[in-house]
Amino acid sequence: MHLNFKHLRYFHAVAHDGNLTNAARRLNVSQSALSTQIKLLEENIGHQLFERRGRRLELTEAGRVALNYADSMFETANEMMATFAGGSGSSRRHLRVGALSTLSRNFQMRFLAPMVGRDDVHMVIRSGSLRDLVKALEAHELDVLLTNRLPFRDSGTNWVAHLVDQIPVSLIGPQKVDVSRTPLRELLMTMRLVVPATDSGVRADFDLLVDRLGILPNIIAEADDMAMLRLLLRAGTGVGVVPPIVVRDELNIGSLHDIMSIPGLTESFYAMTQSRRFPHPLVDQLLEIAKIA
Repeated sequence: MHLNFKHLRYFHAVAHDGNLTNAARRLNVSQSALSTQIKLLEENIGHQLFERRGRRLELTEAGRVALNYADSMFETANEMMATFAGGSGSSRRHLRVGALSTLSRNFQMRFLAPMVGRDDVHMVIRSGSLRDLVKALEAHELDVLLTNRLPFRDSGTNWVAHLVDQIPVSLIGPQKVDVSRTPLRELLMTMRLVVPATDSGVRADFDLLVDRLGILPNIIAEADDMAMLRLLLRAGTGVGVVPPIVVRDELNIGSLHDIMSIPGLTESFYAMTQSRRFPHPLVDQLLEIAKIA
């Protein structure tokens, strides 16, 4: 199979613009000529690269994969020209990451750590609501989505959720507490608690636990954002019901203490990907490392 780089250059321009008219104007060619060149590229590689949605052209899965390669190829070409011109350049593969806006930053960094600082990786991290991020994943605008909550799944769902970590939930507080002689029931009744909001899996499991123990806990604050929970604990607001990874740095320096792990409570972290014929090699590497760890 022979690749025509002129066709690829036209595809690259339309893929980044999303509009045939604008791309044709920028390339100084007619729309019909541009459309014909992209059609020839699609016939050459054997896959449709765009889907029309209203006035915009959206990349298909094959289009997203092709754009990844095109980005790398043209960056490599720029690097070559810069080298001969006495400058410097770099060739990088793009990794587009979505992360739930309320997700622990420490977890995100731990999962992405193998790619951080690599000269051959251009990483784009986008945060937002689960609904918006799932839409972006389904549109192949994201390569992987990090979350601790899974959306509703039906027969039309085309994503896969990989469980990449499951962390025990602890009582985290500003002071060490000897819990060897104090039952969990009594601790939860007497402590001033800072807990996740009601739409989280941890909170649902916690509510089941206190219901089973037959107690009404003293909840003085709740938040759906792990960063806010961390700030509340650092301010000494109360004792948190959170995974230790959320306050890892504070635990390491001793400003907060892991009082005890709560039996039966865990936080699950997922990496969501599209069911793909063309797996993203960097995502595969991250999932493999997470599985080994």
